[in-house]
Amino acid sequence: MTFLFSQRILHASRQSIEMAQKAITIPLVDLAAQKDRQVIVDKEPGQYLGHPTTVLLEDQKTILCVYPKGHGKGAICLKKSTDGGLSWSGRLPVPENWASSLETPTIYRIIDKAGRKRLILFSGLYPCRMSKSENDGESWTPLAPVGDWGGIVTMSSLVRLKNGNDMALFHDDGRFFKKNGSAAKIMTLFKTFSRDGGLTWSFPEEIFKSDKIHLCEPGAVRSPDGKQIAALLRENTRTRNSFVIFSDDEGQHWTAPRELPASITGDRHTAKYAPDGRLFISFRDMAADSPWRGDWVAWVGTYDDIAHGRLGQYRIRLMDNHKDGDCAYPGVEVLPDGTCVATTYGHWIEGESPFIVSVRLKLSDIDALADRPKQLP
Repeated sequence: MTFLFSQRILHASRQSIEMAQKAITIPLVDLAAQKDRQVIVDKEPGQYLGHPTTVLLEDQKTILCVYPKGHGKGAICLKKSTDGGLSWSGRLPVPENWASSLETPTIYRIIDKAGRKRLILFSGLYPCRMSKSENDGESWTPLAPVGDWGGIVTMSSLVRLKNGNDMALFHDDGRFFKKNGSAAKIMTLFKTFSRDGGLTWSFPEEIFKSDKIHLCEPGAVRSPDGKQIAALLRENTRTRNSFVIFSDDEGQHWTAPRELPASITGDRHTAKYAPDGRLFISFRDMAADSPWRGDWVAWVGTYDDIAHGRLGQYRIRLMDNHKDGDCAYPGVEVLPDGTCVATTYGHWIEGESPFIVSVRLKLSDIDALADRPKQLP
């Protein structure tokens, strides 16, 4: 009888943990109807525009945005804002072979060990290709293979390491890591390193793979004290919440994946610190019981919330997406005055093709709209 009773308690405890993981009990702030926060970056009638990423330049007000004309593939477009995302240029000239892109582009700013600055743009599948600019995006080299390998959404995040090297993270499912690959019932996370300011990259090494949980699209963020790197992960079977892994030795080793609360569950997490030290993380909401599932959302909390599995401070719906979960591969930039400029694509008008929009906010303004939750011990 005692054993059976203990088993029932254990089962009930597991159920309670699972329910807590699925519940979103932190305050929800809906900004979707606040049109004054929204700035159209690009829109073309009848043309699918999607999957943007952004980079903030050294002057802390110029933002570049790249995105494909198509769903995750197609000719890469480039636009510029010189006023922190309040207005955007027309489409800028780019190398001819950017039109051959097969994947979602990603863009980063790198400073090498000698202090030379450059922008690098990646286009994935096989082979992963890269384009670079030595003059803040005024001109670019054509896309060229990085190596005899590829992947999906390469490189989905990039981290500057303490030794001056750079680490990029991405994933693949067997189709694109090598030429003529084939789909496998397994997802593999990879890391690759550059020791020369992004000009060359090492052959990728496996971080984690599993046929039980399909983890992908790592979004990396460093702890405030600089000692740890976390990577937030999409779970692609849609049977579990998102996950997180940690490294305490600059990406050499990683912890086993740990499931995150529902409040931070979604796809393509992009994290930036606000001036007060809180994290603003933009993503596509895929939490099972969320009222905003499939929409563009953001999570606000601290790094410690992630490290200790806490729910965070509050959630924001940035915009209402009108078609399935087809939205929110976001770029996030934080300006010196604390303005968060989040940029993504979505079906923002029912029946129309998706287009690119930025939403602007300051956490100090959003705090006033959310009841502050009780501080956890």
